[in-house]
Amino acid sequence: NPVTGLLSAGTDHKDAWVRDNIYSILAVWGLGMAYRKNADRDEDKAKAYELEQNVVKLMRGLLQCMMRQVDKVEKFKRTQSTKDCLHAKYNSATCATVVGDDQWGHLQVDATSLYLLFLAQMTASGLRIIFTLDEVTFIQNLVFYIEAAYKVADYGIWERGDKTNQGIPELNASSVGMAKAALEAIDELDLFGAHGGHKSVIHVLPDEVEHCQSILYSMLPRASTSKEIDAGLLSIISYPAFAVEDLNLVNVTKGEIISKLQGRYGCCRFLRDGYKTPREDPSRLHYDPAELKLFENIECEWPVFWTYFLIDGVFNEDKIQVQEYREALEGILIREKNGIVLMPELYAVPPEKVDEEYENPHSVDRIPVGKLPHLWGQSLYVLSCLLAEGFLAAGEIDPLNRRFSTGFKPDVVVQVTILAESNEIKNLLQDRGINVQSIADIHPLRVQPARILSNLYTMLGRNKNMKLSGRPHRHIGVLGTSKLYMIRNQIFAFTPQFTDQHHFYLALDNQMIVEMLKTELAYLTSCWRMTGRPTLTFPITHTMLVDDGTDIHPAVLATIRKLEDGYFGGARVKIGKLSEFLTTSFHTYLSFLDPDCDVKLFDGPNEGRNSPDSEYGGYPADFCEKESQDELDQYINDVLQSTALKSYLPPTSKTTNQSPVFSANHSRKEILSIMAKTKGLEVPAVSMSLPTKVLNNRKSLNLVDNPHFFETKDCENVLHLPKDAHGDLDCRKLVEQLKECPTLHDQADILYILHILKGADWDTELDGQYGVTVHCLLNELYRKAGLNQEWGLIRYISGILKKRVEVLAEACTDLLSHHKQLTVGLPPEPREKIITAPLPPEQLTDLIYEASGQDISIAVLTQEIIMYLAMYVRSQPSLFVEMLRLRIGLIIQVMATELARSLKCSGEEASESLMNLSPFDMKNLLHHILSGKEFGVERSLRPVDSSSSSPAISIHEMGHSGATKTERSGITKLKSEMKQVRGFCQRLSENAAVWYAIKGCFLQKYTSFFVLRGSTPSSPTSTSPTGSKGETSWGDRKGQWLRRRRLDGAINRVPVGFYEKVWKILQKCHGLSIDGYVLPSSTTREMTPCEIKFAVHVESVLNHVPQPEYRQLLVEAILVLTFLSDIEVNSIGGIIHVDRIVHVANDLFLQELKSFGATGSILEKDVATGICHFFYDSAPSGAYGTMTYLTKAIIIYLHDFLPSTGCAMQ
Repeated sequence: NPVTGLLSAGTDHKDAWVRDNIYSILAVWGLGMAYRKNADRDEDKAKAYELEQNVVKLMRGLLQCMMRQVDKVEKFKRTQSTKDCLHAKYNSATCATVVGDDQWGHLQVDATSLYLLFLAQMTASGLRIIFTLDEVTFIQNLVFYIEAAYKVADYGIWERGDKTNQGIPELNASSVGMAKAALEAIDELDLFGAHGGHKSVIHVLPDEVEHCQSILYSMLPRASTSKEIDAGLLSIISYPAFAVEDLNLVNVTKGEIISKLQGRYGCCRFLRDGYKTPREDPSRLHYDPAELKLFENIECEWPVFWTYFLIDGVFNEDKIQVQEYREALEGILIREKNGIVLMPELYAVPPEKVDEEYENPHSVDRIPVGKLPHLWGQSLYVLSCLLAEGFLAAGEIDPLNRRFSTGFKPDVVVQVTILAESNEIKNLLQDRGINVQSIADIHPLRVQPARILSNLYTMLGRNKNMKLSGRPHRHIGVLGTSKLYMIRNQIFAFTPQFTDQHHFYLALDNQMIVEMLKTELAYLTSCWRMTGRPTLTFPITHTMLVDDGTDIHPAVLATIRKLEDGYFGGARVKIGKLSEFLTTSFHTYLSFLDPDCDVKLFDGPNEGRNSPDSEYGGYPADFCEKESQDELDQYINDVLQSTALKSYLPPTSKTTNQSPVFSANHSRKEILSIMAKTKGLEVPAVSMSLPTKVLNNRKSLNLVDNPHFFETKDCENVLHLPKDAHGDLDCRKLVEQLKECPTLHDQADILYILHILKGADWDTELDGQYGVTVHCLLNELYRKAGLNQEWGLIRYISGILKKRVEVLAEACTDLLSHHKQLTVGLPPEPREKIITAPLPPEQLTDLIYEASGQDISIAVLTQEIIMYLAMYVRSQPSLFVEMLRLRIGLIIQVMATELARSLKCSGEEASESLMNLSPFDMKNLLHHILSGKEFGVERSLRPVDSSSSSPAISIHEMGHSGATKTERSGITKLKSEMKQVRGFCQRLSENAAVWYAIKGCFLQKYTSFFVLRGSTPSSPTSTSPTGSKGETSWGDRKGQWLRRRRLDGAINRVPVGFYEKVWKILQKCHGLSIDGYVLPSSTTREMTPCEIKFAVHVESVLNHVPQPEYRQLLVEAILVLTFLSDIEVNSIGGIIHVDRIVHVANDLFLQELKSFGATGSILEKDVATGICHFFYDSAPSGAYGTMTYLTKAIIIYLHDFLPSTGCAMQ
């Protein structure tokens, strides 16, 4: 278009797609450089100038289109919603939008990223595309727009999202990779080229790049949940992005594309892609799920992908690859009469030959369909010819040297500076023979907490004229805090986020801090990409002292000693003073804060106080003169001031003769009903079948036992809650009662009631002072609880304050990108909420609080556990094998059950102990449960602070003395057993004979197995060694298999290859019915056996079962069923009811027990499922194993379908 410079998609399409425009102009850019390089005459120079200006015009045309949607860029930074994103196509004549926000799959992060990547490359090659500083700030905001690519589900390079084309966005590897490349390319780039200054430089935070990279690595070679491979990945593993630094991963992905997608005319985009195939119904946009199988083997082939292979060959200097693809392209290009060669869009199978191609793939001659020429392909073809024929060198179209990304990386040494917060701490360390500087000693260098850096970065990219707010207030990772910053000619170091106690309570636990230091050092070693060495500033604060403040906490001391050795947690470390590291560190100049830039640090009267994490405290010793005239010092003081703490709460009264406000035996249920009455709400008399009561006071939370029904007692006369004249709660009197509370817990209860009734900003006017809000008092209480290390209370107050883990959204994305799904809340659905795609932080927090019902401590614990799971999935992915859906609510329940089992205490006591575990112990307990190790829990003997009501507990692994190492549930072992039994059975002719053979065989095999495990004796009637009262003895390992099933069921672990086997069995019947929900056989028509979507589908049916142990029995039953899928039986009936099979097996088991004369508690059944408790606790294999009875039950259930000869029943 002569006005805008944009290219329309074709003669009939007047729209300009962002991605196609950028790829299409590459040929012009390349040709311009080739002319300039080989210019003999003046006309050639003029030609070169004209071509280059066309490139500038197109890039500025796209900039016009995007700048008209500046309000969307601003919104998207907060919401990451598909409705608030930049459009994917514009009107080529006017730069206006063409379709509505919701009428197209607009959200395509890779298109915006591609624009930034080539803006950087073209600027580096000498073109001037950006003219004004307003445009610079807009580009800086585009950086924030794509920064979060690793947690944004979008529609991807083909604008379709999920391959059923029903408009479902998903996380796409091609988008994440392109964003990573763009962020790396544009970082510290001057957009005015050689004529710029510090105002036109773009800043990128290194942690965002690293996030994109780790998510990308965990996804490849898979392209997304619905596409196991996609040819679009070529653009990120090779030219133009070069986003993958691991050469093996590049080759694996390339190999997958060649083996699964390459044909005789190009490559398919992805498997079962229906676009422009003869079987596609052009009258509708979406496909029916079961329709996808129709497109198998007849997908259209796109020649454009061969140009990627050709350019890739040039970059790798692989002459054979270049030759091969040039010849292949010669054969499929279309020649016009005037000798011009055109690249068609795609090659399709002729309609009359569809069946032939389906039977014998790649045998039929195809015909060109779609646009001719396909501009994107044509442009890359011209570029590849210029490169292959030597008119251009690889470095000219890649001036930023992205092509060396797979090169060798040297080892990283991390520099660690230990700083004492005050001189007292410095002296304590000196007594221990450790010399460090205090924060005051290092003047003129400055040290501040990481949240100051977050606050300063919110100034980046602000622009009043365009209503752009700058960087969202996001967490700054350890790569960001390991650089030194030059701000207004002062050098600043920032302490890492994990040492900052104002965000979340993990930093209050010293063992946890040490653990996180270890992780972060290892992370720095593997992820540092900048010049110089990373410098980590580790502060020793007053919270790292032992309780009475006379010495440093032993865990911290041990860590400092290890750091001095030069190795810690697998990282090479060098300890020294900050001043010694100045020359070897990486410095960033935050020039956007310079006085001559238009950034006002104070916009309004209360600017700087609105960051979500403002509570208190910086490093008082950091040299900041209070009366300093410097605006920066004033700003830092202001942020720290807004978080400085004043003390209002009276100390807890020690006089015991007063009756406490709430006697401990009242549940919060009662408190809640009073509040509800005050608000005029109806309280249901029955708890919502939650295994937790509505709110968790010290005595009410019970995660273990079955829910009971409560009557609402008339409780006002029991609780000493003051009333006013109207009979409503008197809040002013409640405030007075704060002074008489015996414990911090009671103060928290009162503040919670005030919080619910009056809101966080209600002024309590405590002791006649104004401005003392409920929020203030809660913050102060939080700090007191932190000093006393009362974890239950800390979690409770965090819940009232709705604190959220800073990195919650990132943690969720980490888990999702490792192909895990999350559910939060206690089962079953609809209370249990499923998370399948990344969500923005606010939405995620709201979802967790909603799913936790009224129980705020559970909501806080849920966040904490998501964070630990993310730590483990990054560092030990093997823990998560064969787990698809992580159900946080169930995991919490199992943790409580485990504590109850180990401490032999009631459910309530165990739930309370769980809430009172320190973060470090909580993380360990989770690890034990994931790894299936046996562990012991002991009440520790250290005197417990009288104010804390919780028992102190320590968790340790069982050594050889405690127990034999449990194996994974014996299913895999059992499978090999069954194979051996198979050969044995073939010689037998009747079901009964087969049965006895199996039984006898199991008996021999497993006698030794049981003696070892002690979980079931060879016959349930053997009496205990002492013969006491002739009771039946189950050995000391009673409950072991029940526990194993409960753990595996809660973390949804299935046997290896389980889902593929279910896919096979579904082809032999009409479906499986599980607890009333049917898994129909039609799903196999939509999904392939290895597709994650299929596994998710199976899980969603299994997850309707609320009891984890019952779920595992169903899984075992399905496993036995799947052995049938290998037999030559065409059909095994209609819908198979798996629960009936389990119940038949249970009845057989009970009959056999009764025949042995068992009575009483052994025969007890589980109320909810009707399964005998002892059946749950039987090993899978062995004469009395569950598998034995399940096999019997299946023979009975499927009797009519099995051939009468026994050899078929294997």
